[in-house]
Amino acid sequence: MTVNSNGTSSLLMRPDFKIIAEIIQPGTKVLDLGCGEGLLLAWLAANKKVLARGVEIEASNVRKAIARGVSAYQGDIDEGLADYPDKAFDYVILSQTLQETRAPLQVLTEMLRVGRKAIISFPNFGHWTVRMAMLFSGQAPKTDLFPYDWYDSPNIHFLSINDFEDLCRKNGFPIERRYFLSGEKKVNWLPNLRGQTAVFLVG
Repeated sequence: MTVNSNGTSSLLMRPDFKIIAEIIQPGTKVLDLGCGEGLLLAWLAANKKVLARGVEIEASNVRKAIARGVSAYQGDIDEGLADYPDKAFDYVILSQTLQETRAPLQVLTEMLRVGRKAIISFPNFGHWTVRMAMLFSGQAPKTDLFPYDWYDSPNIHFLSINDFEDLCRKNGFPIERRYFLSGEKKVNWLPNLRGQTAVFLVG
């Protein structure tokens, strides 16, 4: 595995990052909400020459993203994206963060206001391991997908693939592409039961 000069692996390690990298076209404007340490944005800037911006709530992560050469600032995406005009970006990314937001519908609406397309990935609470864990333990499930105790979890909304598709349908958000993953393998059959992670491109 080769490494870029900015320290970012040339092969993205997270399966949903690989899908996101496939979707995004070169030379576009990209905003990553909850960008963490800026790994994905740094890769996109280096390999797809995108104009990358990031928003992250943790100050330490913002500093690490900036050290990677990513333009990032500290902000709470639940408070909106009022600083950005309509359609300022080609893509707005929300990876593994939707379930941590206080107002998911508001966040999605703002994503589609400031971006021409939104890319959303999240862990699927409808996965069979989660269902079985809750059935047999009678407690909030702890699995590889959701390893936290209920009182210590950053996840405050436990959504499934079906839940997300229902939300898009009710609010008129057109889903352009769907990807369902079990580990690194794509899942086509019974995704709400068998998919661990979902990635959606919403127009």
